[in-house]
Amino acid sequence: MVSEALGVLRLVSIVLATSLAGAHHVVRYGPTTPADIFIVAHEDDWQLFMGNVAAERARDGHRLIFVYLTAGDNGRDTTYWRTRERAALAAQAALAPGATDSTSAQCDTMQINSHRLTRCTLPNSVAWFLRLPDGRRNGSGFQVHNSQSLRKLRTRQISAISAIDGSTSYESWSALVATVTAIAKIESPMIASVHTHDPNVVINPHDHFDHRMAGRLSQSLERSEQWNALYYLGYALAARDDNLRPSGVQAKSHLFQEYDRVMVAVNPKWSALAEHRVFYLECLRRTYWRRSSKGITRRTAVR
Repeated sequence: MVSEALGVLRLVSIVLATSLAGAHHVVRYGPTTPADIFIVAHEDDWQLFMGNVAAERARDGHRLIFVYLTAGDNGRDTTYWRTRERAALAAQAALAPGATDSTSAQCDTMQINSHRLTRCTLPNSVAWFLRLPDGRRNGSGFQVHNSQSLRKLRTRQISAISAIDGSTSYESWSALVATVTAIAKIESPMIASVHTHDPNVVINPHDHFDHRMAGRLSQSLERSEQWNALYYLGYALAARDDNLRPSGVQAKSHLFQEYDRVMVAVNPKWSALAEHRVFYLECLRRTYWRRSSKGITRRTAVR
């Protein structure tokens, strides 16, 4: 079943690649280039829930900034979460004209607000990996990381949270928010939109608590910096109708395949598609978002 589904994704990516043939060009970014920042909990979140929008913004010439709050470790070992980072970079690379994989990424350690963070650059995007512990779907955390989670930090059940690689720690929720704010301002003076998970329990029920916390953090940025924010449905997509045009489905499928390709190359059992095949294929056909002051928007007009 997994091989069949992956075959579908490969076919979709071939169609997409054909449609983009001859479109390669050099993209140069200046201080007035608009930027979109994607603040997500895990390394495969934006591909599944926002991928077609990311592809659309890349085609429009926007610079894309990706902030991955957790390592997405799911309580597993270092090899697993580091592979997830490489997979995320492969998906980002697929957004750039002429780029084929993550080998072009240049990664360095940066100091932001006394926090040591990993920053990776690609032709038209940048990735920041904060490597905080995956909080488990219910926000209870994993014992291997002392049951730390973003949810517990925000609700003050814990006084601090540490990156799982030992690189840094945050003494409060506000310290984490300040660091992400600083990342955005360092990367671009022209933030066009913030893209993130919808934290509203009524609109977006049954979602992962790490997703909700990414949304809550983004709400703080929207309020303090007056940035335009778009909030996307996550697991609640299972109860929605298909709403993407073929081009949108192609874009999401191509990006998700690039992510999954890297995971499977290391361990076939790590295929994200294999975990929840039906649901993930549904996600590739649906994208729903809302602005903070408006209701849910059915995303259909995808070029």
